[in-house]
Amino acid sequence: MSSRIFQSVVLQMKDTVQGLIGVIDSEGTVVASSDLSIIGEKWTDAAAAVNGSEHSILTYKGKTFKTLTGWSSQFDYAVFVEGEGEQASTVCSLAAVALNGAKLYYEEKHDKGTFIKNIISDNILLGDIYIRAKELHFVTDVPRGVFLIRQTGKADVSAIDILQRLFPDRQVDFVLNINETDIALIKQLPENADSRDLYRIAKTVEDTLSSELQIRCVIGIGTIANHMREFAKAYKEAQIAIEVGKVFDTEKTIINYENLGIGRLIYQLPTTLCEMFLQEVFKKNPIDALDQETLFTINRFFENNLNVSETARKLFVHRNTLVYRLEKIKKLTGLDLREFDDAITFKVALMVKKYLISRGIES
Repeated sequence: MSSRIFQSVVLQMKDTVQGLIGVIDSEGTVVASSDLSIIGEKWTDAAAAVNGSEHSILTYKGKTFKTLTGWSSQFDYAVFVEGEGEQASTVCSLAAVALNGAKLYYEEKHDKGTFIKNIISDNILLGDIYIRAKELHFVTDVPRGVFLIRQTGKADVSAIDILQRLFPDRQVDFVLNINETDIALIKQLPENADSRDLYRIAKTVEDTLSSELQIRCVIGIGTIANHMREFAKAYKEAQIAIEVGKVFDTEKTIINYENLGIGRLIYQLPTTLCEMFLQEVFKKNPIDALDQETLFTINRFFENNLNVSETARKLFVHRNTLVYRLEKIKKLTGLDLREFDDAITFKVALMVKKYLISRGIES
């Protein structure tokens, strides 16, 4: 619990309440006070008296104490005011109401965020999720989008504040700082939301960070979590989306796990298996035997759906020139890219090669 929350409330009450008012913690440390000079003092005897009392309000050494509500039977914090008697009790009770409200707001905000961070990090047991969700009055079974926002350039600590302002309802949407570059966003969605809704949210995040802080980022999107127990899975998917996108979709800044396609399968393969695949496909010559111009031609051919005439037009070459290049590729590799099966094999081989390079394996 942050003492700043208590101190803020105490200072607001200072002009209204005559005399000393403040808060001690369970060890008797003064964590907030209208008299700044006593903050940090240890009132061990007072704490023991409050904890040993059968009543929530008591007087001790000329001061009136009232415990604040907490999760355990032992008090966590108690408000105190100077004086004894009915008036002091009334002031103390009213102060406790205000401080309890601030405490509840802080705990719900802080604890819900910590709770979700524990879920996405797999730091909480499945059974404990249900118990803690009930304690925090957390709605468990509504659709939510799980996003991972990773700053790719120079990281800016203000990004978390910008996103919290972008999603201000902190009871349903959660913006969590993971590390200096990564921010997780858990966004409640309307019923029947789909991948287009997720993309629009991610695009809004990207545009906002770009316009307000000139931050460049890449955003991974997991599958929609219809229950909070699915947060961890969706967050891992968002992480995988970024990692796979970094290898196979380098130009994309928003990557949805559901759209990763065959790249997701290749990313999960052992590198030794990938190397064996390349050796089997390119028996005649290794893929490195192809120069950059040839690889460019191949990629254009794939982009134009194996259409020779359309590819020749896009490359500004005669159709016969492209046919000659394709024949040359067939001679070098043994694969005729005009044949669908050979084209698929070659396309997968290119992706496997790219994956191995990303893992620092050049051959």
